[in-house]
Amino acid sequence: MKRYGMLILPSSNRVYAAAAVDLTRAELRIFGDALLSGRIGAVETDTIGGVRYLTFDVDGGLSERDAALLGNLSSAYALFEFVGDLLRPVPLTRLDRFDDDLITIQKYPGKTNEQFTKLLLNVTLLASTWAEELLTRRFRVLDPLCGRGTTVNQAMMYGFDAAGLDRDGKDFEAYQAFLTTWLKRKRVKHRVLESGPVRRERKVVGRRLRVEVATSKEACRAGDVQMVDVVSADTTRAGEFFRPESIDLVVADAPYGVQHGSRTAEQGLARDPLALLAAAAPGWARLLRPGGALGISWNTNVARREAAAERLTAAGLTVLDHAPWRCLAHRVDQAITRDILVAHKPSP
Repeated sequence: MKRYGMLILPSSNRVYAAAAVDLTRAELRIFGDALLSGRIGAVETDTIGGVRYLTFDVDGGLSERDAALLGNLSSAYALFEFVGDLLRPVPLTRLDRFDDDLITIQKYPGKTNEQFTKLLLNVTLLASTWAEELLTRRFRVLDPLCGRGTTVNQAMMYGFDAAGLDRDGKDFEAYQAFLTTWLKRKRVKHRVLESGPVRRERKVVGRRLRVEVATSKEACRAGDVQMVDVVSADTTRAGEFFRPESIDLVVADAPYGVQHGSRTAEQGLARDPLALLAAAAPGWARLLRPGGALGISWNTNVARREAAAERLTAAGLTVLDHAPWRCLAHRVDQAITRDILVAHKPSP
């Protein structure tokens, strides 16, 4: 057994920073079970030199690949191996392809914390059949409640194909302006394939932005390109814009029912995320490839976990409802306690 200590990435959000240690503990257990063959022992917290570390043992120690995987933990800041009384730095490599201001520069009311967005994407990916391919597979990720694109941008950072859907036209316009400006300012090689209204039977059914992105001219010539595909339309109509079984991961942060709600075509404004799940989850599940996974966060003060799990089960998904998957709940503010449900789409 070798012992390691991890420093948690500081967060500008004081409440999230207080929860980050427990969330990282659960995320580390999920990583260990999915990718390290269960070799991670008990995860604890220790204060060393006046600084708090998350400490854990690894049977056989961490290989270079293991460290590359753990480098993508949502709150990993630095990792050390204990050598006697000393700490030896363990190099961490990350999937990140672009500058981190792609994630951090946007500021607006209701924006999901970037570290939490990464956590939600990570645990959803780790529930899929292709978790072992984290470092090599170009996953296709859909956020069916994408707002101004925090999850879409995180998927881009990982080198994945990213798709989003949101009914709010102003959010769509804001994201379109941000992304196209950011790509130009950063001189990222890209090509806008589609930008404007989507018409069917002479009627406008939504608006769409499709962009092809590459990290360099050489990557573009080699065909190493990512697709970003964002649609302004109701989430219950996702099947009109994306093909069945074309998505690896569906990742969504549901409205919390406090300052804002969710909308469905039939019901208008809905404060209850259960109504949203009942209306939209079957369509989301149809978009998932067999072996794919869905992860959703929501406010447990307005909907019980068991009730939300029932909606996903009814959509044909298998909910992961045991530890450490049940250890991701945390306080956001006085009115919001956020939790995550992750479900797997079985293969035929």
